[in-house]
Order: sequence, then structure tokens, then C-alpha cells
Amino acid sequence: MGLHPDIAALLDMIQLGTESGARIPFPQLTPEQARADFDASSPLLDVDPPPLPHERQLSLPMRGGAAIAARLYAPRTPDCAEPLPVLLYMHGGGFVVGSLESHQPLCRGLASDSNAAVLSIGYRLAPEHRFPTAFEDCVDALAWIGREGPAAGLDPRRIAVGGDSAGGTLAAALAIAARDDRTLPQPLLQVLAYPGLSPQQITESYAKYGSGFLLERETVDWFFNHYLRNDGDRMDWRFAPLAAPDLAGVAPAMLLLPEFDPLVAEGRDYAARLLAAGVQVDLKIYPGMIHEFLRMGNVVPDALQARGDIGARLAHAFAQQTGVGRS
Repeated sequence: MGLHPDIAALLDMIQLGTESGARIPFPQLTPEQARADFDASSPLLDVDPPPLPHERQLSLPMRGGAAIAARLYAPRTPDCAEPLPVLLYMHGGGFVVGSLESHQPLCRGLASDSNAAVLSIGYRLAPEHRFPTAFEDCVDALAWIGREGPAAGLDPRRIAVGGDSAGGTLAAALAIAARDDRTLPQPLLQVLAYPGLSPQQITESYAKYGSGFLLERETVDWFFNHYLRNDGDRMDWRFAPLAAPDLAGVAPAMLLLPEFDPLVAEGRDYAARLLAAGVQVDLKIYPGMIHEFLRMGNVVPDALQARGDIGARLAHAFAQQTGVGRS
């Protein structure tokens, strides 16, 4: 199948905007300008569900005395006596752009679809905070759920980690970190939507779809030049989970990959590595879709279907855990 007609129309509009000068590609912007542009365009793409019964701004303590903003979405007010299962969510944006605001519609929808809480975290961005700060913020947020979750009405025994694009990278790395540190809450599921996973962008799909399909090679280079301290960081599994020597024992994975995505090959490779390591994998390829499609509910109905697929998979994972029924 070719590109979905609505996706093709969106790409044509983006191309016209670039040619006319109305749209300026990220590599020609400062990080601050790119962040503003990303946040401004996000509401045009996605369908924002109505506010949930419980939405709360939080400040999470990080190592070194820092703190990050976070937002908790829940289908009901969390209750210590009946704690909610929780998805720890990391937004996409190449480690440079993206925010709690840009991913609010998606996180609201995931909380509604899964009937679970979603904790969306505003991990620190590059270039102000280079690798591995974003990863360390995610580890500290997971530790916070283990330490403070019960008092906040969240069940650290029923937890999943997830993210899209760079957020999917962080979620995959966090699943490895949790396997290696049993003092952290142990995820029941890792949800990886079109994550970056490879140390080098040299796959066939990267060559085939790296121009004209929204995620451009030049943009990826711009992201990584801001995020990485040096080329040596590329071989660190916290940046490239495919570089991890062993994936045995990590949480079961749900991978959502668009057909026309430069990153689709490394997503398939990661699914194969996980399966070879004995990890349960639910791999879904979405025909006709492109990178970022999960946040395109205003453009194509497949986005809302994919969001619903995640919600159903989360609900299933949480229902398998002992103690279900309390939420």
C-alpha cells in the first residue's frame, strides 16, 4: 500500500510551506525557535480529548537538587486505598523539542483508553542539558513513582513505561535500566512508538524514507548534534538500545512502527533482538503511516486507532498483575 491519502496531502502541504518560506525547517532555527514552532503546530495535528476528572501539575525531584515538571492524567482521583496503575510517558522531539503541552492530547487519550493514570514528564532538553541528562531524569521519575507513588494514589507494582520517537528511545533504555536495578519499579510493559534505537542511521529505510516523509535526515543530525556530547555517546545503550549487549529479562514490549518511517528498520531489528532474548513482543506495522502519526488524530483516523491499540494493551497488561480489581 502507498501513503495514506490524508498523509500524502499533509506532506504536500508541508513541502509547499517549506518552498514558500512559510515553514522553516528545524536545522535553520535555534532550539528555542524550534520548540515554539513544535508546540504551536501540535494542536493543529491532534485531537485534544476533554479534560479528565483528575489532572494535576507536579514537580519531581531529580538528582543533584534539580526538579522537572510533570503532569498526571487520571480517569478518577487517585486514592491511596485503591491506587491506579500508571504509564510513565516520555514525549518525543529528538531530545531538543517537545513538551508536556505538545503531548497533552496523546496523554489524555492514553489515560482514557487504558483507564489508567498517565504521568507525563518534562525531562530536561538539549543542548542546555546534553546526554545522558534526559535518560537520568527518566530513571529518577521511575524511582519517584516507587518512592512516592503509593502516597499519590499510584501503584508502582502496576507500571508501564512508554514514549514516542525520542521518548520511545528513552522508554526502551529505561526498561533496560529497570531490569538492571531491581530497586526500581519493574515495568510490566514498554510501549515504543517509532523509537530511535540504533547507534548509526544507516539502514535501508533511513536511506529510503529519510527525505520527504516528515522526519528528515538533516533534522535527525541537528537533533543529535545538540544532544550528544561526542561520537562516543552513540555506542551507549542509553542513547541506542540496540547497542545493549543483552536484552534478556527486559519488560514485554509493544512496538508501533509506521510503514514510511526512516526508523522502521531499526524498530524491526529491535523487535527481533527482543524476541531472540526471550522477551514477549507485540509488533504492529501501520500501513501508509509516517513518523509522528500517533499525534495526527486531526489528520488521519489511524492515529486514534493506534492510540486505542496502546490503551487496550496497557489495560491487558495491568489486568494480568496480582491485585487487579482495586482500580
